[in-house]
Amino acid sequence: MAPNDEFIREVDEEFRRDQVAQIWKRYNGVIIGIAVLVVAAVGGWRYWEHSQEQRAQAAAERYEEALKLGREDKAKESESTFEALIKEGEGGYALLARFRLASELGKQNPENGAGAYDALANDAKIPALWQDLARLRSAWLRIDTAEPAKIRPALERIAAPSNAWRHSARELLGLSGLKAGDMDYAGRWFDQIAADRETPQALRQRLEIYTALVAGGPVTATQ
Repeated sequence: MAPNDEFIREVDEEFRRDQVAQIWKRYNGVIIGIAVLVVAAVGGWRYWEHSQEQRAQAAAERYEEALKLGREDKAKESESTFEALIKEGEGGYALLARFRLASELGKQNPENGAGAYDALANDAKIPALWQDLARLRSAWLRIDTAEPAKIRPALERIAAPSNAWRHSARELLGLSGLKAGDMDYAGRWFDQIAADRETPQALRQRLEIYTALVAGGPVTATQ
C-alpha cells in the first residue's frame, strides 16, 4: 500500500471514530433507552409466549378431563367442566367445549342441543366453516321433529359444491325428502351425492339404501 493511501485510511478511520464519539456523547441516553426498550420487548414477548403455552396446556387438560367424565357417565360433572372452560374463553378449546357441550345436551334433549348449536351458528365471532358445522349439527338433531321447510334453507346453502360439509348436508336434505314422502326432492340430492367424486365411501354405501328407498316410492298406510 502506498504511503499516501495508508495516510488517507488512517485519517478516514480517525474521522469515523470522532463521529461515533460525538454521536454517543450527544445521543447516549436515547441509545441506551432504545436498547432497554428492545430488551424489555423481547422479554415481554417471551413471557407472553410462555403464558400462552401454559394456558393452552391447562385448557387441553381440562378438556380431556371433561371428556373422561362424560365417558364415565358423569354427565353433570362433564357439563360443568365444559361450561367453566367456555367461560374462560381460552382460544380453540373454548370453541371445542361449546360444540361438545351442545352434543351432550343433544343426547339428553335434541331440542336443547339444537338450540346450543343455533347459538354457535349465529355467533359472528366464529369462522364461517364452524358456523356451518353448527347449522348442520342442529339440523341432524331436528330431522325427526322439525318441518322440512324449517331446516332445508340452511342445509341447501351448505350443500353448495365448494362447501366442506356439503356431503352431510346433501344426505340430510335427501333424508328430509324421504321422511316427507317427496321422492323427487330426495332423489335430486342423492343424485348430487352420486355425482360428486369426493363423496366419502361410507356415504356411497348408504346411498345404495337411499336410492332403493327412492325407487320403491312413498310408503302408504294399508287398511
